[in-house]
Amino acid sequence: MRISESIKDSIEVKQKILTNKALLDLIREVALHCTEAFCNGNKVLFCGNGGSAADAQHLAAEFSGRFYYDRPPLPSEALHVNTSYLTAVANDYSYDEVYARIIRGSGKEGDVLIGISTSGNSANIINAFKVANEVGMITIAMTGESGGKLKDHSDYLINVPSDDTPRIQEAQILIGHIICELVESALFPRDNT
Repeated sequence: MRISESIKDSIEVKQKILTNKALLDLIREVALHCTEAFCNGNKVLFCGNGGSAADAQHLAAEFSGRFYYDRPPLPSEALHVNTSYLTAVANDYSYDEVYARIIRGSGKEGDVLIGISTSGNSANIINAFKVANEVGMITIAMTGESGGKLKDHSDYLINVPSDDTPRIQEAQILIGHIICELVESALFPRDNT
């Protein structure tokens, strides 16, 4: 049955992540960089296209709103949410420039840019990473197995061990939630006494 196969496929990808010590260490390191950025007064920005844009917006909201518990908001946003800006730049320049241009305008050294792309080949995200690297931002790519062209422009590459778009996206949101949990607990430890 297709339903069971899809669930098994999703579990298999997550099992590969669970048993990959290097990938788990990388997720921890990325969470540390996000934590340090927030501690230093910097922000964490997200970008993506389609379903990845939805995930970018979701994860930014976990930081700027709350995750597990009430605590102060953290400066984080998804770069596509201003549709007037997005459509103006896409129309006047190119859709390939929508993220690069906003990074050029508001990205600062020490900020973090997390780009989500299952293929790793989205031109607008690659261009954003090029500008972010020039500015001195920390660049983190969340991709599928190959990393695509984005791997050459990323400080950190979290490449989900799959080439199946839905399975990649399911794992990316899991990884994103883990990062949010690690950051929140580091910045706002709960008194469990």
